Amino acid sequence: MSDDAKILEAVEIARTSGKIRKGANEATKAIEKGQAKMVVYAADVSPKEIVMHLPLLCKEKNISCFAVAKKEDLGAAAGLALGTAAVAIVKEGEAKGAVDGLTRGSSSRTEKKGRSE
Repeated sequence: MSDDAKILEAVEIARTSGKIRKGANEATKAIEKGQAKMVVYAADVSPKEIVMHLPLLCKEKNISCFAVAKKEDLGAAAGLALGTAAVAIVKEGEAKGAVDGLTRGSSSRTEKKGRSE
């Protein structure tokens, strides 16, 4: 299973059994309030300024941040008919094991994924 698939699966499980916040603004608020356990943003958001602050905020608050390729896939995992720029997992629910596995194995790699350097 690819990294994107694992990340999206964690979002989907957290949506059904836990609690998520959908959208860049809601994700930002969850990060700033210290509620977010994990943040996922879409790499294909245009303009990039909408989500470019999320990895920096997450690093500052020591929250895992991941990028996925398409906002449509992220929206579908979050239970939306449209795409979404970002999702914050607030309560993991049954996705706790998946979130822990993702955050343990790849915190530094994912902050750079999706950004051109």
